Amino acid sequence: MVDNGTIIIVIQTAGIIAGSWLIREFLTRIITRAAKRAEAPPGLIRNVRGGLSVAWIVLVAAGLLSITGIASVFSVLTLSGIVGVAASLALQNTLSNIISGIVLFSDGVLRLNDTIEYSGVKGRVVKIALRNTWMRKDDGTIAVISNNYLAGGPLIIHSAGERLEKKLRV
Repeated sequence: MVDNGTIIIVIQTAGIIAGSWLIREFLTRIITRAAKRAEAPPGLIRNVRGGLSVAWIVLVAAGLLSITGIASVFSVLTLSGIVGVAASLALQNTLSNIISGIVLFSDGVLRLNDTIEYSGVKGRVVKIALRNTWMRKDDGTIAVISNNYLAGGPLIIHSAGERLEKKLRV
């Protein structure tokens, strides 16, 4: 015969797995949509999905160990905190560039074929990626600038005046 404590543990375990899976799916879909809108390469999208899956497995395992009593809550929180700090330090620049790329793209600051100037380099935007922006200079060479730097400015958008005038007339 199964006691009430075992039933509660099974229900909690199912809740943790189902709830965390739903959160992972939601985050994966949001990030995938944003990456596709920014024309991120498929390899980057696969890596993000894989990273979220690994994080989900680790969190579920930690939760299950905590519920079953194998590991104390304190040790699980300590271990997950250390892993979180290590991951955030390792991905700090990449995440900063990705967030800046999403902000630049969603705010409409940069568009393809805009004429821009950043740090003395002037050219036409030929590609806006998730982590960087590609600009063709007047001599035909390509300058690749991190989105974090562009968002931090100073960024001069020579062709933005035309867009602004069109909006003011409407």
